[in-house]
Amino acid sequence: MAGGNAIRGSRVGAGPMGEAERGESAPRVIVSYWCSNGHETRPSFAEETGLEIPELWDCPRCGFPAGQDEANPPAPPRVEPYKTHLAYVKERRNEADGQAILDEALQKLRDRNLIR
Repeated sequence: MAGGNAIRGSRVGAGPMGEAERGESAPRVIVSYWCSNGHETRPSFAEETGLEIPELWDCPRCGFPAGQDEANPPAPPRVEPYKTHLAYVKERRNEADGQAILDEALQKLRDRNLIR
């Protein structure tokens, strides 16, 4: 029995992929970017878009910013440590302010007979 589907064993889009099917590629410009770890990234950009080539590009290997000057790559971003809520409160208040607020809150609780 020799029947069945004519495209059996194929997938959508299968076939020879070449310039004839896709058309000609747009002229490209390749730009080199270097990060502070010395990694080089070479993305390509279409020439005819009229858009500016970005000054910075993210390095795909380490994630640091990369610039076009190999001798002077941009510095990696400074990562601030995680701060707790208490750390932010301590930035705004000193020890005396904290003690005054605590005493006021305790006095309110004493007035309501919740603590002794």
